[in-house]
Amino acid sequence: MSETVTIATLDENGDSFDAYIARPKGEAKAAIVVIQEIFGVNAGIRRKCDKLAEEGYLAIAPDLFWRLTPGVELDPDIEPEFNKALEMMGNFDQDMGVRDIQATINYVRDLTQSGKVGAVGYCLGGRLAFMTAARTDVDATVGYYGVGIDNLLGEKEAIANPVMLHIPTEDGFVDKHTQKAMHEGLDEHPKATLYDYEGLDHGFATEFGERRSEDAAELADSRTAAFFDQHLT
Repeated sequence: MSETVTIATLDENGDSFDAYIARPKGEAKAAIVVIQEIFGVNAGIRRKCDKLAEEGYLAIAPDLFWRLTPGVELDPDIEPEFNKALEMMGNFDQDMGVRDIQATINYVRDLTQSGKVGAVGYCLGGRLAFMTAARTDVDATVGYYGVGIDNLLGEKEAIANPVMLHIPTEDGFVDKHTQKAMHEGLDEHPKATLYDYEGLDHGFATEFGERRSEDAAELADSRTAAFFDQHLT
């Protein structure tokens, strides 16, 4: 069962934003916040939520671009839409985005019996997942091909709960120097687990479109499933 819900911001000024929520058939094991790519809460992100609901989680994807344009849905395989997504990423306030993720965590924490909340993000959402791990009270976090995480490593000591990162080695948006910095900064972190995917490019675990690599996506998603099963249930 899925629907769109409205979440109040942390600012207490009356502002709110929409989120797509998918519920399991029975009692939810826990809740998971699905953090969008630069393409908005599109069909692929909604499918991520639906699949998590099929696995027994309550899954929710907040519209993080609402301050720019509410309801953005872009297709990465259509060049003008891809370029529009890059433009929106450049104008997006990531700090405010993390505050909206915290508001989403607050919203769903009381909707499950366990009260536990995880987060998983992709692309820009992978970066925001790392920021979420460092800045919120999330219980477990996963980031897929997060961009610019090398510039966030100064926040790593604030990470108190488990975090997993999936890193394609041929990521066109995350160069080798950045990947090396991520490993050097996080391999010894007691809460961090990093997986490399040799020869894979950015977006390999997308649900739809040309970027998907089936075998690698299934491997990464199986690791994510085991991670959430361990830390949220």
